Amino acid sequence: MTTFKENKSCIDACLACASACNYCASSCTKEDDVKMMAKCIQTDMECAAACYAAAQLMSLGSEKAKEMCRLCADICEKCAEECEKHEHGHCQECAEACRKCAEECRKMAA
Repeated sequence: MTTFKENKSCIDACLACASACNYCASSCTKEDDVKMMAKCIQTDMECAAACYAAAQLMSLGSEKAKEMCRLCADICEKCAEECEKHEHGHCQECAEACRKCAEECRKMAA
């Protein structure tokens, strides 16, 4: 079982990513063409949920944390790909946070 201290950088990356995803989703709802942003909003919300779950399982020292982190990394990659399609600052910042989180989650799950 890994300790909280060992997982801290991954937990921090997950929480930062969830926050960026929530901000991005909220900001997308204020864009002129909200319909065009629908997939981005959905992906952001799914990614935030996965990030919170991964952070929580790591904090609990769960034996399923590595498995969740593998899934979280995949979801973060998909979210980054979607956000990178849009030129909005919030989408670009979200994509960057997603890439960092995916990298941390892959390290943790190795």
